[in-house]
Amino acid sequence: MRQKVFFKTFGCRTNLFDTQVMRENLKHFDCVDSEENADIIVVNSCTVTNGAESGARSYVNRLQKSGKKVYFTGCGVKTQGQSLFQKDLVFGVFGHSQKEKIDDFLRFDKTFFYDDDLKALHLDKTIVTEFVGKSRAFIKVQEGCDFACNYCIIPSVRGKARSMEEAKILEQVRVLAGGGISEIVLTGTNVGSYGSDKGSNIATLIKAIARIDGIRRIRVGSLEPSQIGEEFLEILDSDFLEKHLHIALQYTEDSMLERMNRRNRFEQDYELLSYIAQKGFALGTDFIVGHPGESEAVWQQAFSNIKALPLTHVHPFIYSIRDNTPSASMKPVVNGAVAKERLHLLNALVKSKNLDFRKRLKAQGKALSVLIESGDNGVYTGLDEYFNKIRIHTQHPITSKWLQTTDYEVLDEVNCIEI
Repeated sequence: MRQKVFFKTFGCRTNLFDTQVMRENLKHFDCVDSEENADIIVVNSCTVTNGAESGARSYVNRLQKSGKKVYFTGCGVKTQGQSLFQKDLVFGVFGHSQKEKIDDFLRFDKTFFYDDDLKALHLDKTIVTEFVGKSRAFIKVQEGCDFACNYCIIPSVRGKARSMEEAKILEQVRVLAGGGISEIVLTGTNVGSYGSDKGSNIATLIKAIARIDGIRRIRVGSLEPSQIGEEFLEILDSDFLEKHLHIALQYTEDSMLERMNRRNRFEQDYELLSYIAQKGFALGTDFIVGHPGESEAVWQQAFSNIKALPLTHVHPFIYSIRDNTPSASMKPVVNGAVAKERLHLLNALVKSKNLDFRKRLKAQGKALSVLIESGDNGVYTGLDEYFNKIRIHTQHPITSKWLQTTDYEVLDEVNCIEI
């Protein structure tokens, strides 16, 4: 009887794609979607913060008495893989560059530890044939990062930035489009650096993907401000590009950006986001609250600057110490309660901006193009081209993945459609 494998994935969209790569390479095992029904657990770990690393470690500890065989992979291999292995908490450990050998690894009789060789600059060769139960698919277009942000450990566990071959990416998209996927989300460690090692860029890639039959919408996972050049700005009016961009600012006050060793500065960020917003785009960003040195004066200036930005979405998080990064030893440390209060203020502000944005679209009579992602008992959910949540109530099953309408109600959290 074939053994059953469950993948527990922590972290980002890139990890989600890596899990799909591993699933694709299983030839002698069956995948299951619940831990309870599995004989084998593969933990695809995240290590972006101490908290993320602790979450993966706690999960592995919990499995110790489950009787299941546990394997550990992902970004955490570099930072805690050896410790987990030496404590006999996992049967096998293998790095990112080894994941396509998973079928062989799971058949080993003896315990093993295979680290990543980051100097080898590995890139996956696997073509993922399906994203089970998904209306859209994440496509990894590059690996690694050449930035050196003081709070971030990811370049040391993912390696230097390198791009997938365009032909390989297009082949991957064609396969998924042939299987019914019509929205593609481009992802990677630092997506906007795509092509910098191949004389190309992310805009050129997007235009090539847009020519593939069946692809209706393309979304970019995250971009750095410095990576948005003239060619990218030229495609903003294209129908195939989702009307939402996530531009990773991380902060909005220059002395803190310098302290973080960031390349962007507020004045240029303001000009860039204002220009893109005038094209009708929703705009999201990452924001780190409570980084060491965030005084009340720095925060007040940063918050004032956020108010001026045309943001509609935000992914904020309270700074969490990551060992072995420059920020980990910086002072003064921000009080946790203060950081939490600032986080709440930021969330409330951008939530209000998002509601205003959706109301303006409704007042303008804008039709929403909704990709339906799930549904049950007459209630469906999806995302429109502005990356806003849509809830659909209907008395009849919806057979199409796409819905276009101007008839919807704007609520606090979502837009609602009655059919």
